[in-house]
Amino acid sequence: MKILHLETSSRNCSVSISEGKTLLSTCEEISESLNQSEKLHRFVEWALEGASLTLRDLDVISLGKGPGSYTGLRIGASAAKGFCFGLELPLVASESIATLAHPFLGKEYDVVIPLIDARRMEVYTAAYDGATGKVLEPTTNKILSENTFEKYQGKKILFVGDGAKKAQELLVQQDSTFLSEVYPSSRYLVDPAVERITLQQFEDVAYFEPFYLKDFHGVKKTK
Repeated sequence: MKILHLETSSRNCSVSISEGKTLLSTCEEISESLNQSEKLHRFVEWALEGASLTLRDLDVISLGKGPGSYTGLRIGASAAKGFCFGLELPLVASESIATLAHPFLGKEYDVVIPLIDARRMEVYTAAYDGATGKVLEPTTNKILSENTFEKYQGKKILFVGDGAKKAQELLVQQDSTFLSEVYPSSRYLVDPAVERITLQQFEDVAYFEPFYLKDFHGVKKTK
């Protein structure tokens, strides 16, 4: 089963191809300009070339559904729907925030807390048991304060994601590590995508919407 994985919820425009749980290729780039609309389809082309496949070889489309950048999520969802409708393929969608925690589970941390910057002092966040990967807190948005994660005081904590930088300046945590230069990646959509495919947890492509978590607030121009 050959799967195209798309992740556009952050500054990392990321595309991967897998055959089941075997990763075949990844093409991704972190950019401050959030220009996924310019890169995504080119990265799909390069990822397919790296896997020696064509679009017609694909069986499923996998998408990182957010939360994250509103614009990035719209671009990813539109592309995923286009591939699904055009190629008559099913869609599975997984939370982008989980891809931040995934590479750090089963290591030396008691708790892994991904933090996605949601502007000002707000973050999108969740909490995972560092040993088992069990969800300790489901994905939500929080206003950071020095006591936001005090329930985990005394544990060895990893804060990971672009929201970790402002968290490090504020949080009072004794045994904590902060990694702010880490972004959601399509390569970590592989395992959850296969699990959803096995359980037949496919999205309704026509009605699918990204996991925005909060309403979009645009900026109104003044004359």
